Amino acid sequence: MTNQCWAGVFPAVTTQLKQDQSLDLPATVRHLEILIESGVAGLIVCGSLGENQALAPSEKLAVVRCAIETARGRVPVLSGAAEPSTALAIQFVRDVTQLGADGIMLLPPMNYKADPRETMTFFQTVAAMSALPIMIYNNPISYANDMTPAMFAELAEEKKFIAIKESSGDPRRITELHNVVGDRFALFTGVDDLLLEASILGIDGWVAGSGIAFPKENQRLWELTRGGHWDEARALYRWFQPLLKLDTHVHFVQYIKLCEQETGLGAEWVRAPRLPLEGEERERVLQTIRNSIRNRPHLNNGI
Repeated sequence: MTNQCWAGVFPAVTTQLKQDQSLDLPATVRHLEILIESGVAGLIVCGSLGENQALAPSEKLAVVRCAIETARGRVPVLSGAAEPSTALAIQFVRDVTQLGADGIMLLPPMNYKADPRETMTFFQTVAAMSALPIMIYNNPISYANDMTPAMFAELAEEKKFIAIKESSGDPRRITELHNVVGDRFALFTGVDDLLLEASILGIDGWVAGSGIAFPKENQRLWELTRGGHWDEARALYRWFQPLLKLDTHVHFVQYIKLCEQETGLGAEWVRAPRLPLEGEERERVLQTIRNSIRNRPHLNNGI
């Protein structure tokens, strides 16, 4: 197991719902197929964008099973794990392992602001009981637990940790991680509107959010950064930026699901306590989305 197992675009996928808030697995399958066709390197279901904490355990397992059956080994399928306790996280990892998941994107429990010792113990304990490789998700802005480069250096001894989703919002962290842990972990950015900056500093992958509604443009932008075609990447990034910024708001699930609805790739229904957008906010987000669709660039297949 090496850090080369995971690289490229691993979109965080929404969980499609019906208007009555029940699972819409056929709609989820349709979207997963479109993402795979676009060229993604992996899929992440039941993350924050997948409304993990609003789903019942049986629903989460149904979504993971659906993704595994849809992927059919074409790309790895990771499941988010954001359970409220260490014991529940261990059980969930065991459950998705039995389903055939390829890995875990592990978040610290979000119902408690742990100190660094508690956070480290949580990750080490879950890893010790896991048979799957793990991507550690660092998002101190949203989840109040900051995994510093020094903490990742300590976790480097556990071989099940193979990747980092870095979402601190500080692009300096990319260089700091390289300086402290070298290439021990596959390094993914999880902040959409820092993709270009992070690519210049050196990353292995992108956990994409807003781009799931624009998968061809999303994949094209990634490929331009891989090839070092910075002029073309910069032009596409400038078009994409208003959409990518939708991933950094507290209503990011509603925003991105509205994007999917506008592009014909899903529906805006969310699980309570989230509610669909309304009023001025909905009109403002729709204007951003529709302006981007009107100005959608023509993608040249050749680089």
